Amino acid sequence: MGYRIACLPGDGVGKEVMDAALMVLEKLELPAEFIHGDVGWEFWRLEGDPLPQRTRELLASTDCCLFGAITSKPKEEAEEELVPELRGQGLVYFSPIVRIRQEMDLFANVRPCKAYPGNPLNIRGDDIDLVVFRENTEGLYSGVEYHPVPREVRRVLEETHPKMSRFSAVPDDEIAISTRIMTRNACERIVRAAFEYAKAHKRPTVTLVEKPNVLRETGGLMTRVAREVASGFPEVELWETNIDAMCMWLVKNPNLYDVIVSENMFGDILSDLCAQLVGGLGFASSANIGQRYALFEPTHGSAPKYAAQNKVNPLAMLLTSVLMLDWIDEKERSRRLESAIAQVIDEGKSRTYDMGGTTSLHDMAKAVAARL
Repeated sequence: MGYRIACLPGDGVGKEVMDAALMVLEKLELPAEFIHGDVGWEFWRLEGDPLPQRTRELLASTDCCLFGAITSKPKEEAEEELVPELRGQGLVYFSPIVRIRQEMDLFANVRPCKAYPGNPLNIRGDDIDLVVFRENTEGLYSGVEYHPVPREVRRVLEETHPKMSRFSAVPDDEIAISTRIMTRNACERIVRAAFEYAKAHKRPTVTLVEKPNVLRETGGLMTRVAREVASGFPEVELWETNIDAMCMWLVKNPNLYDVIVSENMFGDILSDLCAQLVGGLGFASSANIGQRYALFEPTHGSAPKYAAQNKVNPLAMLLTSVLMLDWIDEKERSRRLESAIAQVIDEGKSRTYDMGGTTSLHDMAKAVAARL
């Protein structure tokens, strides 16, 4: 009995890196049925929904999902690109990947950042091997925003918070509000996931990245909960730092860190910084993990200027496939694939444009497949 894996290529280079991953997974002889699903900008334009109901039903019927990349644009541009008959109907674009994370409660965004020997982009030469755990469903990505701000919302804020008085003269249509919503449950489970990973992989530290000196309520909640969780893991040390300081320390001493845990926005920023430390987004994999389901995606985005050019680096998608294989308990295939990727990087004969070479996307994938 094989696995049922949803494949959502999405937009731009997502389709090409998905093809590369499927070719390599076929070489691994993974017993799986890969089922295509519709997602992305084309379906927003034509149907007014970048995540159609049929695709949500597909996700509900599969074991996990391999995801390509998504194009997202601001509210006004999204409205303009709808087909004429859908404009003016009040349709609002919402990122399908964020929607999947929230609707399927894929609360843990796990992003490994590892410096592989031989990578010409790892110019520091550091022995970096850290993992970012990013809370995936709340924080500034909750989607609770206002513009213009409704009068009743302003009234409640002005009545309950004295600091709103400095905005009292600003017209409703000249002020925008994005909320940072964090719950104790979400804070607890992402921190616990980070500590459980650290314990299982014998990593001595977990670093909480927050800003409680300014974001006193949300940052304070996350910090208090992290300390409570840490008390149950005496073999793992909790470090705490502010987001601004962490950016500095990662650039200076990235090899000091093992596991990093953060809320949604801070984790998004930090994981891209960490990716660049080990070679850039061409090597940046991620897993979106819940209690019963997981979605795996490279973090490089749809890169529309490179779409259909057979040019971008597929290793981020192949490293993402490593995470997927590990999650479905195909440990040996996961190990073999990561080893093949590491060998190709170290050998240096195949290098895509971002690595200073001329190897095409598909030839890079073929080089990895040949190592299998």
